[in-house]
Amino acid sequence: MSKLWLSFSAIYGLLAVLLGAFGAHALKAKLSPDLLAVWKTANEYQFYHALALGLLGLLLRGAPDRALDAAGWCFVLGVLVFSGSLYALALSNVRVLGAITPIGGLLFIAGWALMFYAVVRR
Repeated sequence: MSKLWLSFSAIYGLLAVLLGAFGAHALKAKLSPDLLAVWKTANEYQFYHALALGLLGLLLRGAPDRALDAAGWCFVLGVLVFSGSLYALALSNVRVLGAITPIGGLLFIAGWALMFYAVVRR
C-alpha cells in the first residue's frame, strides 16, 4: 500500500500546484474575493493532505498497518469531498455545495486520528 499512498500524494500534489496556479492566474479576475478565498482553502487542504499521504507512504515502508491504510483512504476521500466541493462551489457559486464540505472535514479528522492511533500503537 506504500506505493499507492505515495502515488496519491504525487497526483494530489501535482493537481494542487496546477489548480493553485489556475486559481491565482485564470480565476483571479473572474471570481469574487470571497469565492477566490474558497478556492484557496480547497487548494491548501488538498496540498496538506497530499503531503500527509506521502508521510503515510513512508511510514508504511517498514510494515503494513491497517490503521494507516484506513487513514490513507480517509485522506483520499476527504480531498475529493472537502476540496472537490469547495472547488465546485467557487466555480459555480452554488452555495448548497458548502453543505457537503464538512463530510470531507470529518474524513480528514478521522484520518489524522487513525494516523495518531497507528503511531502511538507502534
